Amino acid sequence: MNFSNAERIAVFIDGANLYSTARGLGFDIDFRRLLSLFQKNSQLIRAYYYTALAEDQEYSSVRPLIDWLDYNGYTVITKPMKEFTDASGRRKVKGNMDIELAVDAMEMAQYVDHVVLFSGDGDFRSLVEAIQRKGKRVTVASTLKTQPPMIADELRRQADHFIELATLSETIGRPQADRPPRRDRREEAASAYEDDFDDADGSEDFADR
Repeated sequence: MNFSNAERIAVFIDGANLYSTARGLGFDIDFRRLLSLFQKNSQLIRAYYYTALAEDQEYSSVRPLIDWLDYNGYTVITKPMKEFTDASGRRKVKGNMDIELAVDAMEMAQYVDHVVLFSGDGDFRSLVEAIQRKGKRVTVASTLKTQPPMIADELRRQADHFIELATLSETIGRPQADRPPRRDRREEAASAYEDDFDDADGSEDFADR
């Protein structure tokens, strides 16, 4: 990776987009190892994680993950999902966090040398360009290995560096079937995220690319 130990770095994670990307590549994200990767290779100032939550559910499997991240070095930004019915009468949910992420990234840009964005959403191209105009480097982490690719071409072109997430599978991931039979509640949170979205009628409107 193109980082130096002297660089001040802020990491921004589009939670739904990263979940979809890792799932497409066949592994789960180990968020402890992901944080450690940047702590060892740079001066990590802040790591943000963005996700929408379904408030009408009595229990959401995303919530233990949010709790774990809060206690383990991440700044978590959430908002309620919006439920709507499409033209064919199907129930769908939407929880776009682009604005929240963009505002925080612009505010943090003055305090760091390098911004790392875990998302392939092409809507972030303008954000990347704006941060670059402030004299900062921007790295985008996503993948070209899925069909179709999860990274929008315009976002990849705009970024200073691109990290192919598949090359980090052994560093920050574990196979999806690799689940110990018993774990402490906070440890379970690192893999609980995926189950919540399996219950959302397969809709990925919250993971715009």
